[in-house]
Amino acid sequence: MFEPVILSLKVATIATIIAFFLGVFFAYLLTKKKVPGKNIWETILILPLILPPSIVGYLLLKVFSKRGPIGAFLLDTFGIQVVFTWIACVIAASVVALPLMYQNAKGAFQSVDESYELAARTLGSSPFKVFRTITFQLSGPGIVSGIVLTFARALGEFGATLMLAGNIPGKTQTIPTSIYYAVVTGKDEQATTLVFLMVLFSFALVFGLNLWLKKKNYNGGS
Repeated sequence: MFEPVILSLKVATIATIIAFFLGVFFAYLLTKKKVPGKNIWETILILPLILPPSIVGYLLLKVFSKRGPIGAFLLDTFGIQVVFTWIACVIAASVVALPLMYQNAKGAFQSVDESYELAARTLGSSPFKVFRTITFQLSGPGIVSGIVLTFARALGEFGATLMLAGNIPGKTQTIPTSIYYAVVTGKDEQATTLVFLMVLFSFALVFGLNLWLKKKNYNGGS
C-alpha cells in the first residue's frame, strides 16, 4: 500500500522542481520583459488550471503517444516510451501544477518595487545579478507559496495522470489513482487510509505555509 505513497512523493518532488524553474522563468519573462503575444503565452500557461484534468491528459496523450510528435521523436531517437511510465506521471503533474507556480511567481515579481532594480542596474549590476540579489530575494514569500501549492497540487493530480500514465500497480499507481482503484474494487479500508494520509499531508503543508507567512510578516519580512 505504501508504493503509491513513495511514487507520489517522488513524482510530486520532480514535478515541483520542473514547475519551479519553468514558472519562475516565464513569470519573470512575461512580467519584466516585452514579449510579443504576451497575453497568448500567459493564457496557454494558465489553461491547464482551467481545463478539466481529463482534457489536459487527453491532449498530453496525443502529444506523447507513440504516434504523437514528441512521443514518436523520443521513441525513435532515444528508445524512450513516455505513456504508461512514471515519467508520464511527472509530465502530467508538472503541466497541471505549473499554473500555480507561474501565478504565484508572477504576483511576487509584480510586487517588487522597480526602483530597487533600476538602482542596481544603474550601479552596474548585470541583469542576472539584479534578478538574483533583488527581484528573487524580495519575491521570497510568493515564491515559497508557489512551491508549496505546486507540490500539493502535483501530489494530488489524478485526471491527467490516469489518461497519460494509467493505473499500473507498482509502476504508475499514485495515491489518487490508488484511491480510485481501491474504491472501485471495494477496498474501503485502503481507500480510507490513503485519503486520510492525503488530507493530513495537504493540511500540514498549507498550515505550515500560513504559519511561516505570518511569522515572516510579523518580523517585517526579515
